[in-house]
Amino acid sequence: MEQALRSEHPIVLFDGVCNFCNSTVNFIIKRDKNSTFHFAHLQSEITKSLLEKYQLDGKGIDSIIYIENDKVYIKSTAVLMILRYLKMPYPLLYALIIIPPFIRNAAYDFIAKNRYRWFGKHDNCIVPTDELKERFLKT
Repeated sequence: MEQALRSEHPIVLFDGVCNFCNSTVNFIIKRDKNSTFHFAHLQSEITKSLLEKYQLDGKGIDSIIYIENDKVYIKSTAVLMILRYLKMPYPLLYALIIIPPFIRNAAYDFIAKNRYRWFGKHDNCIVPTDELKERFLKT
């Protein structure tokens, strides 16, 4: 677990039981041309350790969390930071960073609040395929 806490790859933390969040991770994986990202679900032990390391309160986290170079990004900023690494045209969406966070995050929060109702959820977190296991942090 200590090695995962010192990952050289950017880390995406996501809600492992959320259908929309799992679809988002699959979207990222398909467009991550350089296999840049590593992933962990919010329900994992490694995520608890990462939240502690970065002094984040894990209770009530309703957001994707992105960690790069020891900096933590949440909500819409996390999404925009991830888009920078995907195949074109997605990096162009990073230009939305000029919109004030309170506006971007209002839209993000609306989707996050309704994601289970709109997209459903699993009883368990997804299990990555053998070829993707190395990109998911081990607990």
